[in-house]
Amino acid sequence: MLEFNQFYGEIAQNALHKWLEVLPAQLASWRKEALHGDFKQWQKVLSHLPKTQTAAIELATEVSFGAPDELSAGAKQQMEVLLKQLMPWRKGPFTLHGLQIDTEWRSDWKWDRVLPHLAPLQHRLVLDVGCGSGYHLWRMRGAGAEFVVGIDPSQLFYAQFEAIKHFNPDPKVHLIPIGIDEMPVLKAFDTVFSMGVLYHRKSPIDFLQQLKNQLRPGGQLVLETLVVEGDANTVLVPGERYAKMRNVWFIPSCDALVGWLQRVGFNDAKVVDLNQTSLDEQRKTNWMENESLVDFLDPTDHSKTIEGYPAPLRAVIIATA
Repeated sequence: MLEFNQFYGEIAQNALHKWLEVLPAQLASWRKEALHGDFKQWQKVLSHLPKTQTAAIELATEVSFGAPDELSAGAKQQMEVLLKQLMPWRKGPFTLHGLQIDTEWRSDWKWDRVLPHLAPLQHRLVLDVGCGSGYHLWRMRGAGAEFVVGIDPSQLFYAQFEAIKHFNPDPKVHLIPIGIDEMPVLKAFDTVFSMGVLYHRKSPIDFLQQLKNQLRPGGQLVLETLVVEGDANTVLVPGERYAKMRNVWFIPSCDALVGWLQRVGFNDAKVVDLNQTSLDEQRKTNWMENESLVDFLDPTDHSKTIEGYPAPLRAVIIATA
């Protein structure tokens, strides 16, 4: 926890080595800030997780670490109490020694929609921008990726990721708690994912350029984001809130988004999936007790948000650098 020497050692040996010129100083600054507030308590939670030798690991069809009989009933009860101190759990689900962390999002459903359209991940360096607690990092590894890096500046997401990694300390899967704005131009990753981030960016064109800056020539971008119906000139700019979220700035149509990608210099941009978010895919659970999708929609017309905008429609777009 808060030590990144293993990551430094790994990237010193691969195409990401130039990142070492700036990353240690950035993480030292993050570490200093993280030592305040709730993060101290989350560190204690992590330090008390039960020690275990995890033999059963499943990443191809789910994220599951450890057989139920590898921990005593008391240890599993302690683990559940500790992990619930890291609520809310938004992206998942995870299964740890039989304990099911039923997250707000069924992120496995999103993965199942994305997976058929990916260039094979075997032997690839992969980056996930805005990875949350890291659910998809594990699925990328399960799909054969050689080295997987997620970036997300959230202290809670980092603590949740480290809690999951406690049960499978894979040296090839890492979450680095920085944002895309702090990333140098690496042009080294074979695949870059960005899922559920674009609409949170004040400057979406700059964000698409930042994603391109991380891809080697010929690398694949996998972009998942909110869209609206319309032609190449249609872009929704919500008022103060969209689905109760304050930080939603631009929601383009699929054709507009493809045009943006082309302007930035991506090739072969195409929409490969379009999906209306359902109340089964995003909902309250015992691990996320805050408001969820049903609270963000018009109670009399679920085709609209509570503000009257079109309800969340999500597209997956792939493109080549």
